[in-house]
Amino acid sequence: MTDPRPGGELDTRAMGVGGRAVFRPGRLSPLGLDVAVAVVVFGVSVVNVASQDAAGVSEIPVAGFLMLAGGSVALIWRRRWSLRALGFVLAMTIAWMALGYPGNPVFHILVSLYAVGRYERDGRTSLAALAVALAVVGLGQVVDGDSASEVGTALAVTMLVWYVGRLVRIRAAAARERAEYLEWKRATEAERAIAHARAGIARELHDVVAHNVSVMTVQAGVARLVVADDPERAGEAIGAVEQAGRRALDELRHLLGVLRPETASGGLGPQPSLNQIHELADQMRQTGMSISLAMDVRSELPVRVDLFAFRIVQEALTNVLKHGGVDAAVWVRLEEVDGHVDVEVTNTGTAASTLPGSGHGIVGMQERAILLGGTFEAGPQPEGGFRVFARLPIGDK
Repeated sequence: MTDPRPGGELDTRAMGVGGRAVFRPGRLSPLGLDVAVAVVVFGVSVVNVASQDAAGVSEIPVAGFLMLAGGSVALIWRRRWSLRALGFVLAMTIAWMALGYPGNPVFHILVSLYAVGRYERDGRTSLAALAVALAVVGLGQVVDGDSASEVGTALAVTMLVWYVGRLVRIRAAAARERAEYLEWKRATEAERAIAHARAGIARELHDVVAHNVSVMTVQAGVARLVVADDPERAGEAIGAVEQAGRRALDELRHLLGVLRPETASGGLGPQPSLNQIHELADQMRQTGMSISLAMDVRSELPVRVDLFAFRIVQEALTNVLKHGGVDAAVWVRLEEVDGHVDVEVTNTGTAASTLPGSGHGIVGMQERAILLGGTFEAGPQPEGGFRVFARLPIGDK
């Protein structure tokens, strides 16, 4: 998109407020810049050649002007076809010397040689092109009758121009590689953060849903079995199902509030903590499970440690309900020792399972302990039953 104002263009890539394009005066496109360079080189070459003869520009034949113009046109395409542009310019220079025209189009050579150093990918090909250009430049200086020092200076300048072009290419390649690496690093970190967030959400959903649904399933089964003979107990079981359902809904609402804080309101309750551990034990006792609870945590724990400890106990009890049965005896120990909290859940009972399990519970408990820099153990006991043990560092409060 062009702008009606002279000497500038509209940059559609940088849009201002309201979608308005930003005007950047004096900015040329790459093709416009190449044309400008070709025009400047043509003009400088004409002046340089004219200065070699007392008669000036009038003594330059029409063929000479055409050769200089042709070489300048070749420079327009030096970015895409740098070797071809240099080859055309060197051929023009040799023809110029063969016709005996004064001076030589050295500026054409320098510009095209810089382009070879800057844009040619193969280093050996670029170096070979430099060697050919040096030979032509040296020959031209000798034909013009220049001294050895002048020839040496011309060759040194020629090599310097090529070297500058090559150096710019190397630095541009290094900058591009670094940009690609940083982009890859950002993408990798973003993927890692997403995976971490997904794992955290999966752990929370598993703990909330699996625990409460397991309780609801067991209590619903009890109600179905005793509804005819013991309506009162069936009513209690149905009430426990209702309580577990409400608790699950409350925790799911809180989790959704964490995921979408912009819609969260002050009505959302706090995350579960060890302050609710007795309520959790009472809830599990309603299923018929025998639970002994020993808790010796004197200090106020960091939020994550408090939540993770509660979740580990919750998931361990849920696993007992699934795999040990409602008749299992469970011992829960929570103890603060030397800057960490020990969480231990041990149970008796058989391995017979009445409820299906996904296998994510043990993994989730282990992940929580590792995230805090702690340790985790879980496995069957030699005398029967199962033991879960986690040591969670308290860290800074």
